[in-house]
This record gives sequence, C-alpha cells and structure tokens, in this order.
Amino acid sequence: MDFQAGILQDGSPMESLEKQLICPICLEMFSKPVVILPCQHNLCRKCANDVFQAANPYWQSRGSVISGGRFRCPSCRHEVLLDRHGVYGLQRNLLVENIIDIYKQECSSRPLKKGEHPMCKEHEDERINIYCVTCEVPTCSMCKVFGAHKDCEVAPLQTIFQGQKTELNNCISMLVAGNDRIQTIISQLEDSCRSTEENSEAAKRELCARFDALAAVLEEKKLELLERITHEQGDKTSFVQGLIHRYKEQLEKSSRLVETAIQAMEETGGATFLMNAKQLIKTIVEASKGGRLEKIEHGYENMDAFSVSLEHLAEAVRALDFDPAEEDEEYFDGEEEEAEE
Repeated sequence: MDFQAGILQDGSPMESLEKQLICPICLEMFSKPVVILPCQHNLCRKCANDVFQAANPYWQSRGSVISGGRFRCPSCRHEVLLDRHGVYGLQRNLLVENIIDIYKQECSSRPLKKGEHPMCKEHEDERINIYCVTCEVPTCSMCKVFGAHKDCEVAPLQTIFQGQKTELNNCISMLVAGNDRIQTIISQLEDSCRSTEENSEAAKRELCARFDALAAVLEEKKLELLERITHEQGDKTSFVQGLIHRYKEQLEKSSRLVETAIQAMEETGGATFLMNAKQLIKTIVEASKGGRLEKIEHGYENMDAFSVSLEHLAEAVRALDFDPAEEDEEYFDGEEEEAEE
C-alpha cells in the first residue's frame, strides 16, 4: 500500500487496526475527509460521492433547485437518504481521520526491513520495481536489462499500480451502482405484484357487486310480473265463481218451478187446474226468456298473454365481457334498464 503497510507483521495489532481503516469502495485507507453514514459505517467522501453519482446519474442536471437523492451503504445495504447538499451534507468522522494520521505517523517512523518487499525470483537481490507492459507482469530492472524482458516495453510500477487500482475502483463503483439499480427494480416489481393482487381483489368485489345488483333487479321484476299474474288470476276466478253462483241460483229457481209444474199436472180438477195453470205457464215462459246468464268466451282461462321471452337477455348475459371502465358503466346501466323493461 502507499503508506508502507507491508512493514507490519501478520496478526499484529497495527495490522488489525489497518483493516478497520480500509474503505470498502476503493479498498485503500480512508482518505480525508471521511464521512460517516447514518448506519455508522464510514466512506471516503470521494468514494461516497462516486456511489451517490452512480445511483443518481441525473442529480447534477436537475436545474438550479437541486433535490436530494439516495444510495445504499456498500457495507450493510442500508438506504442512505441525502438532502440537496448530497454527500457534502454528511457529517465528517474526525475521530477516524485523527486515527489515520496517528497510524501513518507510526508506520512512517518504523524502518523498512529486508525481505518485506517482493523480490525477483530470477535475481534474488533485486526488488520488483517495474512493470512489463508486454507480458503484463511485475518484474525487476535486471530482468529488463539482461533477462527475459529486455525486449519488452516497461513502465513504472507505481504508474500501473495507480492505473489498475483506479480501474478496479471504477469497477467496484459500477457494481455497487448496478446492485442499487437492481434492488430498485426488485422493489418496483414487488410493489407491482402487491398492487396487482390488491387491484384484482378490488375488481372481483366490484364485479360481484354489479352481478348482485343485476340479480336484484331481475328478482324485483320477477316478483312484479308474478303479482300481475296473480291479480289476473284473482279477477278471472272471481268472475267465474260469480257466474257459478248465479247459475246455481237459476238452477234452484228452475227446479222449484219444475216441482210446482209437476204438482199442477197432478191436479185432477179442471177448474182448480185452470185457476193456477195460466199464471204458472206465464211464470215458466218468463223464467226461460229472462234467465239467460252471461257466458265466458272460448279460451277465457288461457294465460298466454303473460308469457315473457328472456332469450335476448340470456344472449346479452352470455356476451358479457370486460370493457374499459367508462364503457363498462354504460353497459351495465343498459342491461338494468333492459331488464326493467
């Protein structure tokens, strides 16, 4: 690392401290200023700004009135909400910055020990200090002058080191931003799934309510038509029963006249018979002429006038389908009016 972290022995307290001071984005020791996120994790301000810009690509082009944005902590995925100041609105962690200063001073005060820098395998006394661009491997100066890389193109090790570290840092930022976008898409899909279920239940309830309302209209119309049939039935049966009663009275009266006439026929005395016969004959003739009662017409008992055809309604119900909301309202209103007719 840039601050000679290699001088520390594995497992030492200073090495443990160094691991706590590594930024999860650039994988380097935190660079000032260090910002602290609401989840208590730390980032370099530059790294935090890179992640924020990747998650909010249009943040800088929102006009003069800049609104806030959000991104997820690369350590715990906690969502960080920022105001219009962006990452500059996050609080600096001065304690971590002071610890870094003390750590670097402690590292710089220690002498560099032999064997702690990578050495060339071909030239054991030579440190690896250059980079072979042709073969893409680190090597030493002796390999370039006399060894396997004498005909290769080389570059300073630190230049390649910084370039590849920057490239890796960009890749990490890209992955973090991609993960944040994927998480956003997942959240949107979950919201869509939940909204679909809620809207489906609402549509089912509305459909059931409309069919129940239509069934109620049909039931009401059925009761109305049944009442009309019952009323017609009452009128006709009352009329017929009245005729039956009058015919019975006439039959009883006629039977009494028959009995009277038979008794008169049994009279043997001519004078006595003649005294009553003329009036009796007159009564019988008048009864036969004026006793004709009203009759019912042929098919009087027929109730065919109360037949109802529902085939067109059945066809309309079978043709029901889902339409846009406005057309659907008009369709059901038309069905109800048709049912009432």
